[in-house]
Amino acid sequence: MSSQTYYVPEQSRWPILASISLFLMAAGAGTMMNALSSESGGGSGLLMLLAGALGMGLILLGWFGNVIHESHEGLYSPQMDRSFRWGMSWFIFSEVMFFAAFFGTLFYVRNLAVPWLGGEGEKGVSNMLWQGFTAEWPLMTTPDPQTFPGPKEIIDPWHIPLLNTILLISSSFTVTLAHHALKRDARSRVVFWLGATVILGCVFLYYQAHEYSLAYNELGLTLNSGIYGATFFILTGFHGLHVTLGTLMLIIIWLRVMKGHFSAEKHFGFEAVAWYWHFVDVVWIGLFLFVYVI
Repeated sequence: MSSQTYYVPEQSRWPILASISLFLMAAGAGTMMNALSSESGGGSGLLMLLAGALGMGLILLGWFGNVIHESHEGLYSPQMDRSFRWGMSWFIFSEVMFFAAFFGTLFYVRNLAVPWLGGEGEKGVSNMLWQGFTAEWPLMTTPDPQTFPGPKEIIDPWHIPLLNTILLISSSFTVTLAHHALKRDARSRVVFWLGATVILGCVFLYYQAHEYSLAYNELGLTLNSGIYGATFFILTGFHGLHVTLGTLMLIIIWLRVMKGHFSAEKHFGFEAVAWYWHFVDVVWIGLFLFVYVI
């Protein structure tokens, strides 16, 4: 088959298997979070979640393995390359909208809902729900402290969060240096700078886990500590999940570089992971500013 012909792959089992795995993950997570059954049922929810996650990991290995094989066979034309680029672009756009929803929630709660409960604004009558409640942000004292006790303290932005910001910004530079080295076919430099990016990502995750331990064990900042705790962990938690996935992607790309899978002219797999990593870094800058600092 000519490389200039648009390649249409054969029918694949991967999409339906991926759908089943995603369903197991969603059902398992829903069962655990909403306590839909007894303790034994909660255990079954965890099993479904883990089974779905394991299945999804194996499916992605097989699916992307097929794509790599097809690429090495020379089946992909320039049109197919453009399709991959558009696909990755739309995927990152969907991720932008995902985080925009959570940043929008933070804005709504911080600038509208909490002031209304404190008697401010056009819906300040909401203060009748909890008379005497003082609106502030971060919300240290919640309207119902018996059910949702506020945190004792908040995370100091100028220690671990600042360090993590430096780590991720540095990782954007190292992955860019790796990309430029790949364009010059300087493979040893690609291995070095990409390895440095992986290390920076792993160090970020270590300090993020340390911060969570500090928040739960010493500061009283938990998912149960009111709306501030909920928004804090939802935003930073989903970002941490994206950093974890991005680090795994970088490790896989690093191993592929070691095996000589990319050339100076053809390396979209590398570029796609670099795009994703830059996106993760930009999201963190927003988190650092609007969750930790402001």
